[in-house]
Amino acid sequence: MYLYHTGNVEIPAPDIHYGRINADFGQGFYLTPDKEFAYRWAWKDAVVNEYELEMTGLIVHIFSRDREWADYIFRNRRAKDTLSADIIFGPIANDTIFDTLGIISSGYLKPEERLRLLLIGPEYKQVAVKSEKAAACLHWIRAEKIHAAEKNQKEQEEYQELFAEMLCSICSI
Repeated sequence: MYLYHTGNVEIPAPDIHYGRINADFGQGFYLTPDKEFAYRWAWKDAVVNEYELEMTGLIVHIFSRDREWADYIFRNRRAKDTLSADIIFGPIANDTIFDTLGIISSGYLKPEERLRLLLIGPEYKQVAVKSEKAAACLHWIRAEKIHAAEKNQKEQEEYQELFAEMLCSICSI
C-alpha cells in the first residue's frame, strides 16, 4: 500500500513519538492513502513524502465514519488512547482540518451530536502508524518539494457554513 505524508522536510525514518498525543487516533505517524489529498492540502513550500507499507504480521484496526470512530477520537482528544494496534485506518475528523476541535471536544455535546458535526463535509482517509514494529514496515520511497496554492478556500467556506448550521440546530440557536 502506498501512503503519503505532507510536512516541511523529508522524513525517511518516521518517528511515531513526534506527533501530538491527542490527535484523532492518538500519538503516531499520520499518513493518507489519498495522493491527491496529500498534495491538495499541502501548504506553501511543503514536502510530500511517499511510502510503501507492508502490513504482514501487524495488528490493524479499521474504523468507519460511525459512532465507534467518533467516540475513539473523542477519547484521544483527551489523550486517553485505549486501542492496541500497530496501524489504525479510518476517516479524518474534519474538525482538525477546519479548526473546530474545541467545539467537538468541549464535553458539552452529547456523543450523537459530536458525530453529527464530525460527519459534515467530505470524507478523507488517514493511516496512523502507532508502533515501532509498524514503523519498521513503512518504507520511504521519495519526497517531493512542492509550492502549493492556498488550501481549497471554497471547500473550507462550504464546510464552515454547514458546520454553523448544524451547530445552531443542535443548540437550538
